[in-house]
Amino acid sequence: MILSTIPMLLLSLGCRREEATRYRVPKDAAAPAAMPSGTAGMPPPGMGVPGDVPAPPRPTGQGALKWSLPPGWTEGEAGGMRYATLKPPVQGKVEATVVVLPGMAGGELSNVNRWRGQIGLGPIDEQALAAARKPIKSKAGTVSVFDFTGEGQAKSRMVAGLITTNDGNTWFLKLVGDAGPVGKAEPDFMRIIGSLHLD
Repeated sequence: MILSTIPMLLLSLGCRREEATRYRVPKDAAAPAAMPSGTAGMPPPGMGVPGDVPAPPRPTGQGALKWSLPPGWTEGEAGGMRYATLKPPVQGKVEATVVVLPGMAGGELSNVNRWRGQIGLGPIDEQALAAARKPIKSKAGTVSVFDFTGEGQAKSRMVAGLITTNDGNTWFLKLVGDAGPVGKAEPDFMRIIGSLHLD
């Protein structure tokens, strides 16, 4: 009796499995929402990538660093972590950027070593940092300026300054690119650093 009911039970289970795998999708089901337009693979302007660190709030009023641009220089749009992008009237690969971060932003030595790494140079210690530092006076305070040239076949150069303002923010001004164009833009960049003020 028991042996005769097993095939009937298996047949019943098989029928139920087949029923569970069949379903219908209504033709009028809502399509997925279209992605906002933008460059393929890139988020549209104003949208960040998930996981991005949000940019800190931009200083305003008395906390906003100001400068004078030499003739021919232009100031482009800011975005992301950049407070400003400056472009010298020089052919070739060269660009100046301004970034402001709250607090010491990791400290002078770690930032200088990060910059050196960007042009293929190894880290330095506190003693070498002090030897490389060139203080430049401005109305906003003393700017610590560093000038490094990469040692690769295509030489890169970086002139960068940092200054901590009274509100505790640290400002980074960096001129970077191929060594030739950076050398041509460097005198004007130093004038920009010398023109820094907060009022």
